[in-house]
Amino acid sequence: MNTMTLRLLKGVSIALVSILLTACAAMKAEEATSKEQLLAAAGFKMQLADTPEKLAHLKTLTQQKIVVHEKDGINYYVYADATTCQCVYIGQDANYQNCNNYKLRKTSPKSNK
Repeated sequence: MNTMTLRLLKGVSIALVSILLTACAAMKAEEATSKEQLLAAAGFKMQLADTPEKLAHLKTLTQQKIVVHEKDGINYYVYADATTCQCVYIGQDANYQNCNNYKLRKTSPKSNK
């Protein structure tokens, strides 16, 4: 292959990788937004990381997964998102149960009644 062809192939390869990375990032952001809508519907409270200190703390938490923390005998379910909304969703047992119920309804086959 000549130099011109190699440059063209390199340019096309870089463009394709960029497109794929952008598509993956967009899908991840859409997935996070969908989860956040589910959490809000289940009664989780959203708190913005509206200061540099809060954002720094938010980044130390497990990202985009519900993690349970216990404080004073009460379970708190925490969903942190430092990239999409720069916020944390916090709920308790009832909110977590609501979230699971919504997920079950969403994935259950519709009855034929």
